[in-house]
Amino acid sequence: MRIGSIAQGMKRLEGPGGTFGRSDKAAVSFTSELKERVSEVDELQHQAEKTMREGAIRGAENIHEAMIKLQEAEIGLQFLVKVRDKALEAYQDVMRMQF
Repeated sequence: MRIGSIAQGMKRLEGPGGTFGRSDKAAVSFTSELKERVSEVDELQHQAEKTMREGAIRGAENIHEAMIKLQEAEIGLQFLVKVRDKALEAYQDVMRMQF
């Protein structure tokens, strides 16, 4: 799984004007989309760990592939942390609103 597919999945959530809304085909649930992206990043982390383990056992045969997988996993995790931070910030903004 490449990082581009995660970013594309998050862009699908954006509707007209950059707000969350309906996609062209059907309504997309933010929760289900977020769960899917978290599972993709988790899979990237597992692949990177597996590659590092295999590299430790077999030696440095494909060190470039291991480094690519590690970078993909790191970028995916950074992306999710940014999404979490933005969601938390939005929640805090809502909580500060006076009704």
